[in-house]
Amino acid sequence: MTSSTDTPATPGGNSFPAAKFIKEIGRGVNGARALPREDAQALFDAMLAGRVSDIELGAVLMAYRIKGEAPHELAGMLEAAHGHCTPLAPPPDKPVVVIPSYNGARKQPNLVPLLALLLARDGVPTLVHGTRQFHGRVTSMTLFEALGVPLCTTTQAAQDQLRAAANPLAVLPIEVLSPALARLLEKRSIIGLRNSSHTIVKMLQPIGAHTPAEALRLYSYTHPEYRETLTDYFSHEPANVLLARGTEGEVVADARRSSRIDWLHDGHQRTMVDPVGGSIGEVPELPSGNDPAQTAAWIRKVMDGTVPVPAPIVTQLETIKDCLKQATRVAWASPV
Repeated sequence: MTSSTDTPATPGGNSFPAAKFIKEIGRGVNGARALPREDAQALFDAMLAGRVSDIELGAVLMAYRIKGEAPHELAGMLEAAHGHCTPLAPPPDKPVVVIPSYNGARKQPNLVPLLALLLARDGVPTLVHGTRQFHGRVTSMTLFEALGVPLCTTTQAAQDQLRAAANPLAVLPIEVLSPALARLLEKRSIIGLRNSSHTIVKMLQPIGAHTPAEALRLYSYTHPEYRETLTDYFSHEPANVLLARGTEGEVVADARRSSRIDWLHDGHQRTMVDPVGGSIGEVPELPSGNDPAQTAAWIRKVMDGTVPVPAPIVTQLETIKDCLKQATRVAWASPV
């Protein structure tokens, strides 16, 4: 649950002494050292609770921007973040597909809403959480509203949507799911750079008790070296994650080309889709640019069958449903 101490940092007993941690992580690319998991958790929890002074907070954000987060630091930060989220009760006997959406479209059409709508139409409970606005980009929240899909204003509304008999889709802004994380994300407008919260918010598993059996998370990477960090992290932590190269930072498959999809679960890594070099054989006719109205109109045509679903997204959908079936058989199997 959201902490009762989610208030701006104030001098006195409620403040958190971050200097000793900054001394470790703030020594530059070559001299910085990773914090123990417990310290990373305590520091991030204090940041989310508003207990770190503005000067120290800026130092921490910049230090991690330069150093990068070690896998065990990410684990501690994620545990802290879950403590500042209101968890959604899972639907009975059905895992939820969790789609983080925080990058938006810069040049290409944003097809995250298409992926979510197709999953929900097939009866798959799907949660999209993300940011409403991103300067210079078209967010998924903007497109959902253009498509007439309402954004959930409470976590209870999101729970109800996930349990709907038809089209179980919930679209939840981050400021509803976690006001504390939303405030850290907003520091980008002040500093001008992303911070650790932009990584952690995409790793959230906000369903139930945050266990692998309750949700299949989609996660994407842009730079190949970051894939190695994520694979390392998800291989050592409880996970049920599909990891693939995304589209401009979003988890939806690039409609123009095939990409590798790995399933990370129970400490194992399995390649579900092997990439094919170059563009796909038949490149679909996509909207030109990222205009919300044009993108929404094109998505409607796909949903009503006028335009075919791009092949890479079909592959992504089939892979998601295949992983759900396999995971569900294990999680919900009755004792013999």
